Amino acid sequence: MDSKFSGKTVPLQPINSDVIKVPREVIAMMQTICTMLKDLGLEDTEPDNAIPVQVKGEDFAKVLEYCKHYIENPPASTDEKKKLEPSDWDKKFCDDMSQQTLFSVILAANFLDVKPLLDCTCLHIALKLKSMTPEEIRKEYNITKEFTPEEEEKARKEFEEMILQTTSKQGTA
Repeated sequence: MDSKFSGKTVPLQPINSDVIKVPREVIAMMQTICTMLKDLGLEDTEPDNAIPVQVKGEDFAKVLEYCKHYIENPPASTDEKKKLEPSDWDKKFCDDMSQQTLFSVILAANFLDVKPLLDCTCLHIALKLKSMTPEEIRKEYNITKEFTPEEEEKARKEFEEMILQTTSKQGTA
C-alpha cells in the first residue's frame, strides 16, 4: 500500500512538548497552521524554526492521531445522514478519552480549525447527551443551577424545534 504522506514536514512545538515534525498532509487539515504558514510565506518550504502551537502536547498528540487516521482512512461517504453516525474508529477514539481530555481535544480542534475532528468529537458529546436524562446530565457535568419550570419548558420547546428542523433538512437531502 502506498503511503499517503509525501515526507514533507513542518516543525511544530506544542506547549510543554518537544518539537514534532508534522506531515504536510496533516498540516493541510489544520486551517489555523495553514493560514499562519501562508501569512509567513512558508506554505511551500519547511520553516527553519519550530512554530509554537498553543495546544498542550498530549492534546496535540490526539489531534495528530486523528488527522493521520483520517488521511490514511478517509470516510467512505459524505452523505449527510452518514455524518450523524460516527464510524467505529471515531467512536472508539472518543470513548477511549476521559471527559477532561475529550473537552481539551475539542478546544484544540477548534483552535487549530480541524473540522473533521471537531465534528467527530462534538457529535460524540451530542449523542451521549441525547441518551441521558436531565438528571444524568446534571450529575455528569456538575450542573447545580436548576431551571425554573418556565425556563425548562422554553428550553424543551427550543430543543424540539431544533430537532424538527434538523430532521426536515435530512428528509429533503
